[in-house]
Amino acid sequence: MTVPELTRPAVVPAGVALMLASLAAVIAVSVLVGSTWVSPAALLDPGHVDHAVLVKRWERTLLGLAVGAAFALAGACMQGLTRNPLADPGLLGVNAGAAFAMATAIAYLGAHSLGQYLWYGFLGAALAAVVVHAVASVGREGATPAKLTIAGAALTAGLSSWTTGVLLLDREAVEQIRRWQVGTVAGRDTGVLLTVAAPLVVGAVLALAMAGALNTLALGDDLARGLGRRTAVDRALVGLAVVLLAGTGTAVAGPIAFIGLVVPHAVRRLVGGDHRRVLPLSAAYGGALVVLADTLGRVVLPPAEVQVGVMATVIGVPVLVWVVARGRGVAL
Repeated sequence: MTVPELTRPAVVPAGVALMLASLAAVIAVSVLVGSTWVSPAALLDPGHVDHAVLVKRWERTLLGLAVGAAFALAGACMQGLTRNPLADPGLLGVNAGAAFAMATAIAYLGAHSLGQYLWYGFLGAALAAVVVHAVASVGREGATPAKLTIAGAALTAGLSSWTTGVLLLDREAVEQIRRWQVGTVAGRDTGVLLTVAAPLVVGAVLALAMAGALNTLALGDDLARGLGRRTAVDRALVGLAVVLLAGTGTAVAGPIAFIGLVVPHAVRRLVGGDHRRVLPLSAAYGGALVVLADTLGRVVLPPAEVQVGVMATVIGVPVLVWVVARGRGVAL
């Protein structure tokens, strides 16, 4: 990312207006649309026959907003941290670590419910990110973007293989983790959201607070140090934010692909490369995209549902192809 890319005029009012309109639209559609259309009046009338349906859809919508915001914010941080426009939360081994920990907990530690194995998934994601950063930090140059990428890819490949081995040996683990691996926000309630609220909020606040540091790191480590930044500390703090956001989101909803990859690209095209704008808008649009994908998944093949992870990929692939084909706003 060059200095002109950071400082060029950005269409901020238009971006904010579009963000608010998008959020309002997808929330309304998510609550009202599903296998059946429900009147908005049912939400305010506890005695209405469809009131319980709307309450469940509202809880599902809130979880989708939180998970989507977490993945998109983590993806924007990862792309800024590694200066790799193809980075996403899985780059640090977060998804693979969560999957391996959850499969192990189900197969060998007796975890059988979401409340039990949720924290195993989060712990696995955190440990995987720590290992990647530790491996990449070996050497005089420290954890450079290239070393982080290579270490993350290597650990992801290893953990994915081990997860497959665990699942092949335990059929019960396969059945419990199957839907989670696809990515879903169905079957969760506000209790799950309240359980993970603390790490999500802390991660989001930390990520937004590091926006200025990401702008400086984008200029290169030598220049960042010349400007007084402690680059090792900055990278560690941004990495911690990614672990909190992506680790929690993955543990709750599974490794939903493309949100952390596509959304930051689209936001940078809209408002430029300044992370002070990119991060909050990525969070908002990420939440909107997950809710939209979840809503479409309820209606495309009735009465069955297509999981949000599948729909996010269906939406994300053409968007990413379009952004890359335009050839602008993707370089960091």
